[in-house]
Amino acid sequence: MMRGWYRIRRIFAPRSLRLQLLSRSLFILAGLLLLIGVLQYVFMEQFLIKNKVASIQSQFFSIPLDIWANPNFDNGRTRGPFLPEASLAFVGPGDSFRVVTNNPRAGSVPRLSAEEYREALGREQRQPRYQIVRDDKGMDQLVVLQRIAPRGRLAQISTSMEPIRDVLLSQLWTFLALAATALGIGVAAFLPVLRRTLVPLSNMIETVEQIDAGKLDERLPAHQGQLEIDRLSRSFNRMLERLEASFETEKEAKEQMRRFIADASHELRTPLTSIHGFLEVLLRGAAQKPDQLDKALRSMYGESERLNKLVRDLLLLARLDRHPTVDLKEEALSDIVDEMEPQLRLLAGRRNVQFSVQPDVSARIDKDKIKQVLLNLFHNAVQHTDPAEGIVRVSLEQTQEEALLTVHDNGSGIPEEHVPRLFERFYRIDSSRARIYGGAGLGLSITKSIVELHDGTIEVNSRVGEGSSFTIRLPVSGGPHADE
Repeated sequence: MMRGWYRIRRIFAPRSLRLQLLSRSLFILAGLLLLIGVLQYVFMEQFLIKNKVASIQSQFFSIPLDIWANPNFDNGRTRGPFLPEASLAFVGPGDSFRVVTNNPRAGSVPRLSAEEYREALGREQRQPRYQIVRDDKGMDQLVVLQRIAPRGRLAQISTSMEPIRDVLLSQLWTFLALAATALGIGVAAFLPVLRRTLVPLSNMIETVEQIDAGKLDERLPAHQGQLEIDRLSRSFNRMLERLEASFETEKEAKEQMRRFIADASHELRTPLTSIHGFLEVLLRGAAQKPDQLDKALRSMYGESERLNKLVRDLLLLARLDRHPTVDLKEEALSDIVDEMEPQLRLLAGRRNVQFSVQPDVSARIDKDKIKQVLLNLFHNAVQHTDPAEGIVRVSLEQTQEEALLTVHDNGSGIPEEHVPRLFERFYRIDSSRARIYGGAGLGLSITKSIVELHDGTIEVNSRVGEGSSFTIRLPVSGGPHADE
């Protein structure tokens, strides 16, 4: 019992869509029925009045004209058959008015104005003038004025409007009863139709109530046979997809932040621990021994340099993330590579360094940052090639739309499973080997950030045992879309 009452309250709640649709539909239907009733009443009244006038006129003309022309007809000595419920009066020359018959059921005989009588006299014989007037007793009467030819007189026939009003009221009550019945049948028929129509919306509500932060993979059915509901379902599903992607991105960002903090703490702890250890050795007396003192100071200096580089890289990444600004100017990439050639050869040591530079390659770049990109990639290639047999090749070429800067080495190569994570911060393929060369896994992250600031891309091609290639693609100002 309580469950049924609860369902009824849910269906007919004050703000229920079912109740609003039902009430508004019934309101429109009732308004239409009311309009039909008013129009029916007006047209029915006009029809009955015209019908009554036509009946009076037909009876009027059923009396021979010689009887109407008899001078004794209107003096009471001669009476012709006429409507038993009507009163008869004659209007003669000089607006004389004379009552011939006065039916008590028709009320008192009303008298019109002289202008109305003159207007009726101007009409043709077959065109009676009629109107509804109120007599001295407050009763509405239908007055018909008929010209009598050829004597220039008027016959005034008046009858009560009560019979006509009774018919109208009877018709009105019949219509109201039928309208109320139609509304009742409409409610009984509309409720199940409405309930069935709103089934897709109810399904949506049930599905949405089951969705929370842990169940964003739920989707609403997008094909339920109702255009508006289907559009709403598709829009809601797209919103759920965006929310799910946003939650996944946030989750991934939190995980990256957790790894970043752990990796940064680890990288900072290593040189600090080393410096702290050497200081303990010095405090225990090694400071009095020149050889041990020199070794400790050199080691602490190296660790401090490594610590400073790590801090600088972290600050650079922070600036690139928060305030990514570059000073782009038209620069010759060919000249930049030629300018850095001596520095790169010095960095390579005994390794074989090859340059293949196409002349006159220009692009809108930040010169200092592109130098840093080339230096990072070259340093990465040097770290992963043999000091004696290593080969590092730097090439620069230009297509119609891009400038391609490639650094290729014949080192150990990168396993395929590591390639997607190469540009993550603090990510290193071989942690122990990277630590020997002082790498913290930030160089490639910085490189990618700088390249993306130039609207460029960086690609990696590598085979284990054959080497790796890093290619920078930068848009050139002389491309086909430069003037658009």
